[in-house]
Amino acid sequence: MLIAKPGLADRSRLIRLWESSVRATHGFLDEGDIARLRVMIHDRYLDAVVLYCAEDENGNITGFIGIAEGRIEMLFVDPQRMGQGIGRALVEYAISRHNITDVDVNEQNPDAAGFYRYLGFVDFARSENDGEGNPFPILHMRLGR
Repeated sequence: MLIAKPGLADRSRLIRLWESSVRATHGFLDEGDIARLRVMIHDRYLDAVVLYCAEDENGNITGFIGIAEGRIEMLFVDPQRMGQGIGRALVEYAISRHNITDVDVNEQNPDAAGFYRYLGFVDFARSENDGEGNPFPILHMRLGR
């Protein structure tokens, strides 16, 4: 697996991967939420983070992570490749190369919270709403040392 920064030409692949991952893991979102978020991912969120992609031996993007200011801001893995170590490799890369310590996780995505706990993150706070003010509770997690 190669971890590298994506190019501008990869943007549409990232958005497709984001959507398939969200559909597989965020059952609490409806079609309107996904459509609204797709626009925000494209227009704002991808540009607000430093992105790294995991690529397989054929150059297919199998996952990506976005980091900013010591935090994981996004992590998405191709649903057909979940459980193969891609997310873990991306998180470990972010921790070792960029000193990442924090992540926010949708409380309604217990698999993601469990994944981060498995990697050594612990809950330290909770918010009733997400960063956009939507009624999606957020768990604030920090890497335990």
